[in-house]
Amino acid sequence: MFTGIVQSKAQVLSAENSNGVCHLTIAVEKQYAQQIELGASIAINGVCLTVVKQQDHDGENARIDFDVIDETLRVTNLSSVKSGDYVNFERSLKVGDEIGGHQVSGHIHALATVTLIEQQGDNCSIHFTLDENYQDGYAKYLFGKGFVSINGTSLTLGESVENGQFNVHLIPETLTRTNIGELTVGDKVNIEMDQQTITIVSTIERMKLKLA
Repeated sequence: MFTGIVQSKAQVLSAENSNGVCHLTIAVEKQYAQQIELGASIAINGVCLTVVKQQDHDGENARIDFDVIDETLRVTNLSSVKSGDYVNFERSLKVGDEIGGHQVSGHIHALATVTLIEQQGDNCSIHFTLDENYQDGYAKYLFGKGFVSINGTSLTLGESVENGQFNVHLIPETLTRTNIGELTVGDKVNIEMDQQTITIVSTIERMKLKLA
């Protein structure tokens, strides 16, 4: 379980594909890699991955390795990451940790594409559209002022939500701390819907079916 509060950006050192599996290696500041054990869960761009190796990279950074299977590559933007890219990094929750965002599972529901970036001073609004094959299944879970996770970042939707198109308003801290500040039009992002919203919408749908 995660909070959607990204702790740091991590740099991709390598992403090597072999037999349908991507061996992903990242470098992250050592302060965020303390006491990480093999098998630990870490959200990379919002995708829950398992640590398969960890070691020092240099004086300031730790090197962490993951294996990303073919199904994960198929449904997330990790299929397109390459050496030099930056990914969002969040370690899993521990008992007693503050949930500053909303509960995030690390299981991606959909991909969306950046369609417009509006920047006025320190105010930034980014518009997205769910990819066509996710429209029917997931657009119904997007509501103005609702929650969504974008590349693992917990965000509040703006009022502009219609037919799988939505926007978010971003403060400078979010743009600096996460890779959302590096997005350009046409980029793909990982989307995880809010589980509480899914539960409420699904319950209402079932009730309507029963009443009918």
